[in-house]
Amino acid sequence: MAHILIIEDDEVVRKLLRRILELDGHEVTVAENGKIGVELFRSHGSDLVISDIIMPEMDGVETILNIRSDCPNAKIIAISGGGPKVGASTCLTLSKLVGAVTTLQKPVRRYEIITAVNNLLREA
Repeated sequence: MAHILIIEDDEVVRKLLRRILELDGHEVTVAENGKIGVELFRSHGSDLVISDIIMPEMDGVETILNIRSDCPNAKIIAISGGGPKVGASTCLTLSKLVGAVTTLQKPVRRYEIITAVNNLLREA
């Protein structure tokens, strides 16, 4: 199917997304923060990126901006549950403004992620 890069600092969410996407037939690479995610994207590329927004090292907004500067047509899904100072809807609105194609609020359900991924991949 496709090679998907998941950039997510929460290990449980990262593993869950990986399992869902691998069971759907995709090859998955994971990164625990935006800095590592951007490095992996630059060195290995991917057909689609799923990025959390609130992360250490490099947040999702900066991550999306870096990926967009390298690949203006990148397919990016932003996910967020918000944080103590900013809500999920604000994070997702901002991520859309900087280049996320699709946004999903945590907790993300299996069918939501599969549908979003398949819709973006079909747009190729």
